[in-house]
Amino acid sequence: MKTMICRLRVHIKNYPYLCQQRKQSVTMDRNENLDNIIRQLAADTYRAADIPPSLKEKQVLMRTLMNLRTPQPPSDEFLKMQDHELQLQLQEKGIVEIPQTGIVLWKGDITRLKVDAIVNAANSDMLGCFSPLHNCIDNCIHSAAGIQLREECQSIMRGRKLATSKAVITKGYNLPASHVIHTVGPIILTASPSDNQCNELADCYRNCLTLAEENQLTSIAFCCISTGVFRFPNELAAQIAVKTVREFPKQSIKTVIFNVFIKKDYDIYKGLLG
Repeated sequence: MKTMICRLRVHIKNYPYLCQQRKQSVTMDRNENLDNIIRQLAADTYRAADIPPSLKEKQVLMRTLMNLRTPQPPSDEFLKMQDHELQLQLQEKGIVEIPQTGIVLWKGDITRLKVDAIVNAANSDMLGCFSPLHNCIDNCIHSAAGIQLREECQSIMRGRKLATSKAVITKGYNLPASHVIHTVGPIILTASPSDNQCNELADCYRNCLTLAEENQLTSIAFCCISTGVFRFPNELAAQIAVKTVREFPKQSIKTVIFNVFIKKDYDIYKGLLG
């Protein structure tokens, strides 16, 4: 087998034109697939979309239209095209596996984590973020998972609102995570959070952990719930998160990951976890 592989490598090396031709063919197929995805999404969102020339621009337009698309049953053909592209994007980003057990701190893109569940800081509508290309975690997770995630959320909620601190579990679809647990954190509109809002944030973590236990999940990754646009102070939010996770009686759960995206949060959690 080694000899065959070596010969194959030499064979390809001796014919760079054929290699380049194959690469161009793959790129062409991907561009064509993206064109078809964009055309369908444009039709679903009642928009006329001029398809840009470059692969990157097409990916941006695809995400924009996915963000705008309201829940409606997709065709199997569309899902096949979309899933193929999203899996290619995932391969390019790279999948991250955390081998450690216990409480782990990790800085990076939560949509790369191969765990049983990642936690999404959702809004009360539970349909994802409709603002095109918004950098909130809700948008990032829905964009990486695919339109099926919004469809499932719609089928669960049926127009109802998800109350603050409650949690709902869905499939992960094109994410490396098997599931997504969605929770709505408290929104801070005053100078500092009230005692009740601190309790609500703690309940977000408890309810997510409870759902994970009920579904016999072994690993879960938390984002920094309620910080950022929800304006919960980063340090206080981290203190509540760490305390709640440490005190929660875990049985099936073996690994809890605190996923952070900015250095400020990384430094806070590092100090708390020691």
